[in-house]
Amino acid sequence: MRHRVAHRKLGRVTEHRISMLRNQATALLKYEHLTTTVPKAKELRPFVERLITVAKRGLAAGEANGRVLNARRLVMQDLQDREVVSKLFETIAPRFAARPGGYTRLMRTGYRKGDSAELAMVELIGSEFDPNAKTEQEKALDLAHILLFTYDRLRYIARTNGDFRRAVLETIREMDSQSQALTGRKLCDD
Repeated sequence: MRHRVAHRKLGRVTEHRISMLRNQATALLKYEHLTTTVPKAKELRPFVERLITVAKRGLAAGEANGRVLNARRLVMQDLQDREVVSKLFETIAPRFAARPGGYTRLMRTGYRKGDSAELAMVELIGSEFDPNAKTEQEKALDLAHILLFTYDRLRYIARTNGDFRRAVLETIREMDSQSQALTGRKLCDD
């Protein structure tokens, strides 16, 4: 019987399991989101939340009595990357100063193709990562593709038909429907 046994073994020896949790915690704090299997994510949450709590307590105690330095040293036992530790103390811990725990969110995302393991995305609260959100560069690239398509279509219709006015109106209507699909609004009222 497994009475009073707290954590999952995750099919690894102790050193490997601790190393994996440290690496995943570093990645989570660096990028503020991480995709992994559900059991690993459930083990990662308390590990990361403990680190954030230590950083918060160190910042709350202040510089005067050396508590910040002690907190940094405690966190550095688990996180070897100095940039991540700096980010934790400078941006992440102050962001959660008024929050009494629950710094991470676990969202189930489906099943992995190879072995059907259930996947989950762990993210820090307040850094809502949207994998479908397009960057400004991708939006500009989509617009460039639309304009290039429009130009090619106009040239083709003008060469084959000769009725340029009708070709322009057709193309504008087509561009309008594509623009509405991409941005959710119409370019012009026809």
